[in-house]
Amino acid sequence: MKRHLAIIAVALLALTAIAGKKEPAKKATPLADQRKAEYIFVQAQSEKLKDNYDAFYDLLAYAHKIDPQNTAISFYMGMCLLKMNNTTKEMCEEGLALMKEHFEAQPEDLYETTFYSDANMQLGHPEEALRAIKVLNENNPNRLELQLRLAEAYAQSGDYAQSNATFDSIAHIFGNAIQITSSKINNYMAMNDSTGALQEMRSLLATAPQNDTYNLTMSSLFQHYGMSDSALYYLDKAQEYAPGNGLIYLTRAEYCRQAGDSAGFEQHIFNALTAEQLDVDTKLDLLLSYIREKLAQEDTTQRINNLFTVLIDQHPHEAKIHQLYSEYLYAKKDLKGAIEQLGYSLDVNPTDADGWRNMVILNMMDDNYADAIKASEKALEYNPDNLDLYGYVAGCYHQMKEYGKAIETYQKILSLTDSTDLGRRADLITGMGDTYSEMKDTAMAIKCYEQALELDPDNSGALNNYAYFLALRGENLDHAERMAALAVKEDPDNANFIDTYAWVFFAKKDYKMALLYIKSAVEKDEDNHLLEHYGDILWFNDEKEAAVEQWTKALEQEPDNELLQRKVKNKTYYEK
Repeated sequence: MKRHLAIIAVALLALTAIAGKKEPAKKATPLADQRKAEYIFVQAQSEKLKDNYDAFYDLLAYAHKIDPQNTAISFYMGMCLLKMNNTTKEMCEEGLALMKEHFEAQPEDLYETTFYSDANMQLGHPEEALRAIKVLNENNPNRLELQLRLAEAYAQSGDYAQSNATFDSIAHIFGNAIQITSSKINNYMAMNDSTGALQEMRSLLATAPQNDTYNLTMSSLFQHYGMSDSALYYLDKAQEYAPGNGLIYLTRAEYCRQAGDSAGFEQHIFNALTAEQLDVDTKLDLLLSYIREKLAQEDTTQRINNLFTVLIDQHPHEAKIHQLYSEYLYAKKDLKGAIEQLGYSLDVNPTDADGWRNMVILNMMDDNYADAIKASEKALEYNPDNLDLYGYVAGCYHQMKEYGKAIETYQKILSLTDSTDLGRRADLITGMGDTYSEMKDTAMAIKCYEQALELDPDNSGALNNYAYFLALRGENLDHAERMAALAVKEDPDNANFIDTYAWVFFAKKDYKMALLYIKSAVEKDEDNHLLEHYGDILWFNDEKEAAVEQWTKALEQEPDNELLQRKVKNKTYYEK
């Protein structure tokens, strides 16, 4: 809530004596003050309609202070207490007490009494909630929504029998409906009355024996009570009356699951997903659950791809289907397929800012840096202040060896970055240092790394990258070791940081320590991109065969790496 709520809360709590104590009779508010408070209250409501909540709370508190006996003002003060952030139990009870004043004074007020009833139910006072809604029903005997609230209030209070009796009265006046029957069945189930639940559904089904929804509900109820034969009978009836109803296939799938029929389950899931009458959102929820199950089982069949093909044929312009397909293909490590499907999604929904951001990341992961930059430019049309997107652009230029453009982009991001955001500024300057390092501009690289650490001495990225820069050059290795150690301390599970630490020891010719840390790095490296370093360190620990084995694995991932080709072909170490 806004800044004034805490002040209001203190003021209100101070106005009321400790619960349970008898208060002295309240002095009547002078007529002039009553009118003044009413006028301020009207102004407060006007400010609320304009979403000026600070002004609303200020004026409301002022009105309440002038005339604390105006129950309408008290009611809204109570609402304020309930809706505050970090509301305490005492504040909630105080809020209910203020609202109760208005309820007792004007119980016929529809909105206020309904809110008071709901608040009591949510805060664990079902008896008071029920009392309030009963009063409203007495004053408004022919309002369906109030009678439904009364029936629900009885149920929430645990009086299921009276709840059902109220639902019966509603059905007698307004007619029965599946919603009423469902509520009554829930009450019977809460009372462990299977006979009552089944009889209730039978009564509704008798009014429309060929209604597929009624038959389907009847089947589900029998299935709940473990009466599979009866469940199947009504399921067959439902399908007979509505063969294209996708919900029937879902129910059949669940029936097969419980029966241990995996083949039947698969078939009915497929039928449900391809059913024309099942809405797209339900299909997507079902498919997402199905995909998770298959991924957990490491299913390598084409069935999910086939399902997506069918769904896309049915709904070719549904962006959410293409988006989910993209996410599935990404999980299967098919980056090109994921990019293609996300592209279709963005064709349908070109204003999807998150989609464009994901397109940037996918293209970067697939080494499509030019396409990633194009996607970034599109994403920036919808997120012009997103500095991360500019960062992706800088990284892409770096990978494309367009170092001048990378430096320009980093400088642009720095100009847009808050001067107090030292961590982000240090990250950006570290990126510039990495770029200057690739440009062989050692002086500028060192200047950037030093500047980044001046801004943020504990920046693990700057510490790691500077340490690796020095290790590659064999310079100032004691300083490099200290920085690498600090980076690992900051992020002990980061495989790259541990690799840097190992490489510093390698540069210092402390091969035993290097081997100790490179093994740890490789264990934590999910992408296996540290294997060349592992092989190099093994070689100098006189484990020649193991070294060649690791170089060979590394070459499988980087078949164009000429240095690795030489190491594997000649089975010997070559310095970079």
